[in-house]
Amino acid sequence: VPKMVALFFLLLILLPHAISKSPIVKCHVHDPYIPLHQYHQEGDLIIGGIASHSIIISVSIAFTEKPLPTLLEELNVVPKNYQHILALEFAVKEINENPQLLPNVTLGFRIYDSYFNAKCTSHATMLLISTLETFVPNYICDFKKNLIAIIGGLDSLTSLHVATNLDIYKVPQLIYGPAAVMNDKTPGLFFYQMVPKETCQYKGILSLLLHFQWIWIGILTFYDENAERFVQTVVPLFSQSGICFAFIERSHKFTYVTEINDMFKLGAKIHDKINDSKANVVLFYGVSYALAFFRWLPYLSELEQSSNTSKGKVWIMTAQVELTSFVYQRTWDTEILHGVLSFTTHSNDPPGFHQFVQSKNPSSPNGDGFILDFWQQAFGCVFPNRVVGSVKGHICTGQEKLENLPGPFFEMSMTSHSYNIYNAVYAVAHALHAMSTSRGKHRRVMINGGINNGKNNNLLDCRPGFYRKVKEGEAFCCYDCIPCPEGKISDQEALVLEIFVKHRDTPVVKANNRDLTYALLISLLLCFLSSLLFIGYPDKVTCLLRQTAFGIIFSVAVSCVLAKTITVVLAFMATKPGSRMRKWVGKGLANSIVLSCSLIQALICTLWLVISPPFPNVDMKSVAEEIVLECNEGTVTFFYCVLGYMGFLAMVSFTVAFLARKLPDSFNEAKFITFSMLVFCSVWLSFVPSYMSTKGKYMVAVEIFSILASSAGLLGCIFSPKCYIILLRPELNNRDHLIRKKS
Repeated sequence: VPKMVALFFLLLILLPHAISKSPIVKCHVHDPYIPLHQYHQEGDLIIGGIASHSIIISVSIAFTEKPLPTLLEELNVVPKNYQHILALEFAVKEINENPQLLPNVTLGFRIYDSYFNAKCTSHATMLLISTLETFVPNYICDFKKNLIAIIGGLDSLTSLHVATNLDIYKVPQLIYGPAAVMNDKTPGLFFYQMVPKETCQYKGILSLLLHFQWIWIGILTFYDENAERFVQTVVPLFSQSGICFAFIERSHKFTYVTEINDMFKLGAKIHDKINDSKANVVLFYGVSYALAFFRWLPYLSELEQSSNTSKGKVWIMTAQVELTSFVYQRTWDTEILHGVLSFTTHSNDPPGFHQFVQSKNPSSPNGDGFILDFWQQAFGCVFPNRVVGSVKGHICTGQEKLENLPGPFFEMSMTSHSYNIYNAVYAVAHALHAMSTSRGKHRRVMINGGINNGKNNNLLDCRPGFYRKVKEGEAFCCYDCIPCPEGKISDQEALVLEIFVKHRDTPVVKANNRDLTYALLISLLLCFLSSLLFIGYPDKVTCLLRQTAFGIIFSVAVSCVLAKTITVVLAFMATKPGSRMRKWVGKGLANSIVLSCSLIQALICTLWLVISPPFPNVDMKSVAEEIVLECNEGTVTFFYCVLGYMGFLAMVSFTVAFLARKLPDSFNEAKFITFSMLVFCSVWLSFVPSYMSTKGKYMVAVEIFSILASSAGLLGCIFSPKCYIILLRPELNNRDHLIRKKS
């Protein structure tokens, strides 16, 4: 017995260790509703997709018995929407092949169908946040949780159902279809709409009506919440411009077989109402596939034995409605579509998309669970392995050409909705790339197994009002930022200005035209500050100010230097007996030089702002794979005029100072001005080729460097010797020394 007890306790001790070493068993929970259509591609990060590829006409549920374990009663593929799936796949393929975007990271995707049905949409959303092929939300046991975003859906209801389910999971959703109702019903949810605001479309429709003087119109909507919002918005808006409405009809969405008779009656009524109306223009609003139901109207009228025949009308369709048809409408008459004007959102055809679409082959679907049903219904053929019993009808060979399909069934060029999906995938990828390459202070980086939050005083400059103090016992590069003592400031230009103001009555300051010195120091301070206008997000105000402020402030600074040089030359010319230059010596001449030279630059900048002002711009062409937010200068002519005039002033100052460099040294600062102008001209002469050879954000960096370098050159060359005498050699700063040196 003691041995049995000891063995029992030993097993209890070893049991946790044995369990921890056992392999992880995958889940064995099965989904009672297996999705009919799905497309998976594995990757490090997964983008979910809710497509609207098919529509279900089902039997209504009476809740008197258990529903059938299937999602399908009668499936009708919307063949044109298959391109939405291809657009997502193509965008992921491009990103994975691009070494500059998300390097060393592979994107994957999981796509399910919403079937334009609330139950199916919720089911698809739950599948995306569950284990693959296992319907268990919140429990993922066979792969890591790497769903980063969901793209969907095509209409408001689909988008709303997806957003409602994703709310508690905080998974971002990118909506590629119009969903105005989302703005009111889902505040705070993580969604972003890829389509422009509908108010722009309403204004465009109104402009079209007024242009052709169509002031008596009718409205037909394919009913949903957005359609009702559309009516409530456009009726008062159009009425203010004199547009009157002959009728406003609403067609309901029918999703059950038992409602077909009601659809026939309502369709015939609407068709007769339109034909009886004297309005020749009908505004049509609905979901993306509403046009397919719209094509029923003439046939419904015939089924109800209506005596009215179709009359010519001008149909204006909103961007939400696509030119699409169901497969059973292949041979239907398109006369009702004659005279249709359709609005559309922006689209583009990415390079390589046409070839990518042509490469799709149902014989090798590679996990694409949508392509077989699409192929069968689009081409009106059957795959033998998908039919039980004998095959009836045309057999699909897989060699059919997508480009041979009519436009309402499929388009080879990328449609607007597909382009929104394509952009949505790239938006997610760029956001991830920006996050992975972020250098923000809150970013955590693993360094030798430790965590660094990125905040390092050893690499940062101290803020204005603080100075560096080396940490005791540490390397020279390690320091703390300590507040400046009272009465002190860390800004170099203000410090020099303070020195000159404090010693304003000393000979060195008085001998070099005190007022011009103050003006020059203030303008140099503004020169340094003007570089801040080039930093940050460009907006209208900063774009207007930055080049003009730079040009005018620098012109004032160089004008002060020119005035100081001319004053020195005239002062020594006036010392000669009988010289007529004495009447020109004084503050009036210096002030006139500064004012007149600055006004000419101000006039050039004013003409620039009036004729072709700078403006914020988005540059997507200069730098590959980058979007540069910049200030477009409007015209480079005025920019080079500003630089040219500034260079002219600098060359005149340099020439005069060079000629005056051998005058007596006591009051003469011409040598320092010569060196300062030499530095100034060198910086801006090298700026021109550098500026012209750079692109994007580096152009701004080159100009900021030139501003700071030239300002520092003027400040250092002109004022360093004076500060040296005032602060370190005060015995030289007296009148006796200056007179003795002169004699």
